Amino acid sequence: MKTIAFFNNKGGVGKTSLVYHLAWMYADLGLSVVAADFDPQANLTSMFLNESELELLWDGGDHGRTVSGAFRPLLAGTGDIAPPHTIEVSPGLALLAGDLALSRAEDDLSSEWPGCLDGKERSFRVISALWRLAELASEKNEANLVLIDVGPNLGALNRAALVAAEDVVIPLAPDLFSMQGLRNLGPTLMNWRKEWQDRLNRATDIQDALHLPPASMNPAGYVVLQHAVRLDRPVKAYGKWMERIPNEYRTAILRDEQKFKGTLTDDDPHCLKNLKHYRSLMPLAQEARKPIFFLKAADGAIGGHLKSVQDCYDDFRSLAGRIADGVGLTLPFAN
Repeated sequence: MKTIAFFNNKGGVGKTSLVYHLAWMYADLGLSVVAADFDPQANLTSMFLNESELELLWDGGDHGRTVSGAFRPLLAGTGDIAPPHTIEVSPGLALLAGDLALSRAEDDLSSEWPGCLDGKERSFRVISALWRLAELASEKNEANLVLIDVGPNLGALNRAALVAAEDVVIPLAPDLFSMQGLRNLGPTLMNWRKEWQDRLNRATDIQDALHLPPASMNPAGYVVLQHAVRLDRPVKAYGKWMERIPNEYRTAILRDEQKFKGTLTDDDPHCLKNLKHYRSLMPLAQEARKPIFFLKAADGAIGGHLKSVQDCYDDFRSLAGRIADGVGLTLPFAN
């Protein structure tokens, strides 16, 4: 199982849409994929499921078919995590559904973090719960890949979600807020990685029983989203931020002071892709409950839209390949 989280301290850059489309693309390329929604806002889940399906999923008090429901016995002290329920969205693509109730785990995840330093088994069970849920969901669906969506903050819940990630892809927009997000994220990832390694060193008697996640969180590169020049953004300002991204990524995330010699993110080996808006197609995709690159004429994608649909497919196929190459994944249908 390979786990990849998509994370930035800055919200609103299209991160969830990125995870959604990549999950479909990897399934189309022959991998078995689990999309894990570890964001309490559950936006990824709402992209996969319609309102009636969400109502059935969240109806009642136990929310037993969501991440929160699987977490509940551990938090309540009545047992360990429950076997996670997954929803088959399409052959080769399953959803580990999110839930607003997952935010209730924040306090436990915060209070149990210090307990790992004392070697407390329950503390390790709580902190590793999201990892173990991802692992169980992967085994259940015989999945090669788990894509993890998380919220845009640096709290205890996201720390546990990132502990579950072997690799981290960072979505960005070319603006000041994304730059500040990088500056916050770099030291945080480094601290979380070090702190989890310190805790693993104290878990020698627990490691085998729980199969705890390694202290990885490897930066796999960044994706620039919404890189078309917006009407409300001066062209010079847009260009300024695009030029700054490569060096900000090196300094904040990689702790590398060697300056990038190019001028464009397209030339930066750490830039996985510059993705277009595809704004006019997003409402059609939401209505059809499918990714943009699978839209057909029957969905309203006619005329010039058909070329954009193909461009979108090519963009995401290329991005999926870049990420796979960087994290050591083999794509069955890559050729």
